[in-house]
Amino acid sequence: MPTVVLPTLHSGQVAAYKNKSRFYALRCGRRWGKTVLEEVIGCDAATYGENVGLFAPTYKVLTETYAEIHQILEPVIAQASEGKGVIRTISGGRIDFWTLEDERAGRSRKYHKVLIDEGAFTKPNMMHVWRTSIRPTLLDYRGTALVASTPNGVSQDNFFWQICNEPEHGFTEYHAPTRTNPHLPQEELDRLQIENHPMVYRQEYLAEFVDWSGAQFFALVDCLADGKPVEPPDSGIDAVFATIDTAIKTGKENDGTGVIYWGVSRHIGRPLIMLDWDVVQIEGASLAVWLPTVFQNLEALAKTYRARQGSLGSLIEDKASGIVLLQHAMNQGWPAAPIDSKLTSLGKDERAISVSGYVYQKKVGICAHAYNKVVTYKQQSRNHMLTQVFGYRLGVKDQVDDLLDAFCYGVAVALGDWGGF
Repeated sequence: MPTVVLPTLHSGQVAAYKNKSRFYALRCGRRWGKTVLEEVIGCDAATYGENVGLFAPTYKVLTETYAEIHQILEPVIAQASEGKGVIRTISGGRIDFWTLEDERAGRSRKYHKVLIDEGAFTKPNMMHVWRTSIRPTLLDYRGTALVASTPNGVSQDNFFWQICNEPEHGFTEYHAPTRTNPHLPQEELDRLQIENHPMVYRQEYLAEFVDWSGAQFFALVDCLADGKPVEPPDSGIDAVFATIDTAIKTGKENDGTGVIYWGVSRHIGRPLIMLDWDVVQIEGASLAVWLPTVFQNLEALAKTYRARQGSLGSLIEDKASGIVLLQHAMNQGWPAAPIDSKLTSLGKDERAISVSGYVYQKKVGICAHAYNKVVTYKQQSRNHMLTQVFGYRLGVKDQVDDLLDAFCYGVAVALGDWGGF
């Protein structure tokens, strides 16, 4: 007889499983093991002939879970199709895989169990999808539902926040901070608590609902030394590069293009220093005329700050007029590359959160030239970099942020991996 070997649950997962109810919200920290728990529940049910619906916000999240479940159930699989999103077992059980990008996900099916992964990262219409498409699938068998996620802010439009905070939806909640996973090195969590912005640590690792609305996220003092600008070392730096944001926002003519010039040196206390910046308001077709000045400035900065590796070129957001700039740079043989889509696909708030730890750890500096620079932009003369980056408020709409994305891209790429994380 074939045998299915389920992953062994740690003590925190066992406690969460024992406390579950029919409709169950599992609020847990990063790396706690929520997906493994969902896989154990789903595979166990399918092995014993039950029907399971597994839902995730995006196809990418779904494919990773499909591969892991397929490997676990392989001894008892009767039929499987990743393309169709289904695994059938020899006992008559099945697991259907649904992406919540389809608001009709789950319709016409009946399930003993529903598992919803990353419930806090679903679309604003998720409560409607739950009520009209997913909840009815549990009628026939009086089935159960588990929604697991790390929180994603405080919002009355967020499905996960709703089911955890509004009793009328019928869910009970189980709170599992990251530390309740005993397999994680506690000293590493201690380090993360020191390195991360306190609000980030509360949300991502303590699994608390954090209200980001109106928060000034980047503190200027973290990019200065004793309240003064930070200068590159006299011995020189490793390299210089630039990040460019050229997004065109709907309804605004001649939208701004922001560029930030960076100096990188892995062997000093501030491995990333902002050397210069600029923001311009010109027609999209004229950007190709403006672009050569970016590479000229990079060469000048490489010489001024004695960059041992010279200029690494420019990273450009691969959307809107940035596509034109990338093509123009390629035609001219200039060193330019698109910013990784993993980073550009995030919203502005998510990008700011993703790089916050590096700024909070004082790994980013601003030199005197960038700190004191004043330019006229949209008929206003001031240091637009300071106001846009350090005046940015999370959750506030219609902020002028041409330089904010260029800042976040530069920090992410220089201090994270090449994808910016």
